[in-house]
Amino acid sequence: MKFTEEHEWLLPEGDTVTVGITAYAAEQLGDVVFVELPEPGTEVTKDEEIVVIESVKAASDIMAPIDGEIVEINEALVENPALVGEDPQGEAWFFKMKPADMSELDGFMDEAAYKDFID
Repeated sequence: MKFTEEHEWLLPEGDTVTVGITAYAAEQLGDVVFVELPEPGTEVTKDEEIVVIESVKAASDIMAPIDGEIVEINEALVENPALVGEDPQGEAWFFKMKPADMSELDGFMDEAAYKDFID
């Protein structure tokens, strides 16, 4: 698993990468009441706003961590946005994407580096 400075996690699985937000980010948001996900088939570029999250505290955008195509979204989050706070690094993944270049993941932090980053 890799981590971004924007508090996203990325889990490579074969030729796709599953993306979500970290437990730290979920704590900062508080109770999530709405999640808007991109459509599968959407081509995204790094740092493009692709997910909207609204919580009782604030609205927040999730940016694409890498270039690629959205191949699957987590419909469960649309039905039950509270999952983000319950299991942010498991059942509450946001989307799966097919990266344009898998080597882009090499520039992200591993878990130990991310823990140092948030401490």
